[in-house]
Amino acid sequence: MFNHHDITRNACMLRGPLRRCGYDWWWHSFTAQDAETGEDKPFFIEFFLCNPALAQDEPVLGQLPANRETGRRPSYLMVKAGCWGQDHCQLHRFFAWKEVNLHGDAPYRIEAADCLASETALRGHIDISPQEAAAHPEWMCGAGCLKWELTVDKQIAFNVGYGASKPLRDMEAFAMYWHVEGMKSAYSGTVEYNGRRYTVTPEKSFGYADKNWGRDFTSPWVWLSSCCLTSKRTGQRLGNSVFDIGGGRPKVYFVPLDRRLLGVFWYEGKAYDFNFSHVWLNVKTQFSFEEKKDHVVWHVRQENLHAVMETQITCPKAEMLLVNYEAPDGSKHHNRLWNGGTGRGTIRLYDKHGSELTLVDEMEATHVGCEYGEYDMDAAEYGSSLTAR
Repeated sequence: MFNHHDITRNACMLRGPLRRCGYDWWWHSFTAQDAETGEDKPFFIEFFLCNPALAQDEPVLGQLPANRETGRRPSYLMVKAGCWGQDHCQLHRFFAWKEVNLHGDAPYRIEAADCLASETALRGHIDISPQEAAAHPEWMCGAGCLKWELTVDKQIAFNVGYGASKPLRDMEAFAMYWHVEGMKSAYSGTVEYNGRRYTVTPEKSFGYADKNWGRDFTSPWVWLSSCCLTSKRTGQRLGNSVFDIGGGRPKVYFVPLDRRLLGVFWYEGKAYDFNFSHVWLNVKTQFSFEEKKDHVVWHVRQENLHAVMETQITCPKAEMLLVNYEAPDGSKHHNRLWNGGTGRGTIRLYDKHGSELTLVDEMEATHVGCEYGEYDMDAAEYGSSLTAR
């Protein structure tokens, strides 16, 4: 299923019961350059849809104390945008459903006021003062001003296969689904952030675009991806390569499975598949997460019948943010969900013949998108260990 584009999976999935208790989001992350200094600056933009069947005249915010007390579930379009680095931020702009023009079928298109998201374009702006952010904790965000106008070219896809196929979507078999239409994407355009202008060019954007949807989130929540890879064997940048790792503890019909990850490495046109749902590959995964004083570290080892991938990524905590989401039922269990875009580390890729391993390449990864978090309530239910097999 590698590099198998399928924009039908990128369509809006809020149908049937998910219209009353479901979310759907389209995520974009990329690197821009300061128009004056040329310095890299990583940004993200997301369109998050929640519970359209519960629409009111105003956005219904689940973290508003009155709504929490009465159990009133959220309903809105949330446009999320922000950046990573020393001046990291996340900004949220909410729209009532009557303000949203949604074409949910493929190719999807969402518009609300001056905000737009589609397969090939993004534009919008968010402007929140410090006073507004302090007065509205239910917005779950900080203060700042961000404006963007971008085009998107999704070049390499990661289609997870049968796990997100129409039959399993129709049955709502999983609590959380994933599709990566652009794990290697090229962005172009402009961004303005707090008075500074940034330029986005395809060759230096190191872009990523995916979507998630469902009725709940996963815990733990794991994500690692980059298409900015340099071979230590040749010293050259790999122009047709990208890796993507995601997952945590999927739930099937409300029953949690053991901790599992989906993984893929597209190495200069060759596919390496570490998708646990492909049972014929006998995929085995070990992963751990360490939160240290100044940084966080991911260790992942994935193995199938034919290959091994070992990944270690580090990201400074000062350049990350604790990203905020509320679930469709109004709960907010992820309150320490580390999210960054300046990760870096090493990936070793091996071919496997029986018990013999042959190194394909050792690569330096930069501009790594990275995420890890566990529910506040997990200690009793899932155990305290952060290491999984």
